[in-house]
Amino acid sequence: MEVKKAIRRYTEKHGFGAFCPKAVLFDMDGVLYDSMPNHAVAWQKGMARFGIGMTAEDAYLTEGQRGVDTIRQMVLEQQGRHIDEAEAQLMYDEKTRQFHLLPEAPVMPGVLRLMEQIAHDGLAIGVVTGSGQRPLIDRLLTDFGRYLDECHIVTAYDVKRGKPHPDPYLMGLDKMADGGHALHPSEAIVVENAPLGVCAGVAARIFTIAVNTGVLPDALLAQQGADLLLPSMNVLSDCWPLIAASWRDVL
Repeated sequence: MEVKKAIRRYTEKHGFGAFCPKAVLFDMDGVLYDSMPNHAVAWQKGMARFGIGMTAEDAYLTEGQRGVDTIRQMVLEQQGRHIDEAEAQLMYDEKTRQFHLLPEAPVMPGVLRLMEQIAHDGLAIGVVTGSGQRPLIDRLLTDFGRYLDECHIVTAYDVKRGKPHPDPYLMGLDKMADGGHALHPSEAIVVENAPLGVCAGVAARIFTIAVNTGVLPDALLAQQGADLLLPSMNVLSDCWPLIAASWRDVL
């Protein structure tokens, strides 16, 4: 894993003079929690109630996008209808209901160890999710409250344009403000598992680590411009000391 080269490519691509991370912005589903299998089931069952056919692959491919945007897109493609956000929200509520009928997803292996390493290195931790469900936000604070507070969480309701647009991660930079000023893109790291999320992190000009915890091919994540591609959160935790040492060496 040639981390130093990846960092140099990143800084040269964007014309940044330095890469000095102060925060790590995590996606939630498929990164902090092994929850995507549950989401795939909930999407399929929930949308079937409205005559929308959705596959598990569809769920993974649209992961990270605001739920209402996914629904409006699917309705347009399959039923030829433009629906407003209010109608899409009603449909999303059914998907949410189906999700909460399923067993609670476990914390992704390696995450707590990684957060401890990040905090030890003096970096702040934030979460940028396409979800807006209050029970999930409460669980984040319960599971990761030692490293995370609510003012550092970006949800679907904080932005009008979700992933793959850069807006959620730009909002993340705002919420991680240092001394009242939003972080510069070169002062953060994004950890993502989904193509749309990787695209959003890259579009925000933030160093983006893709961790392929799902069923999609590595190439699909690499094509979105990920700066590093790893196979699991455990591997990211194992590699964190090397990553941290690499950006310090590049300075």
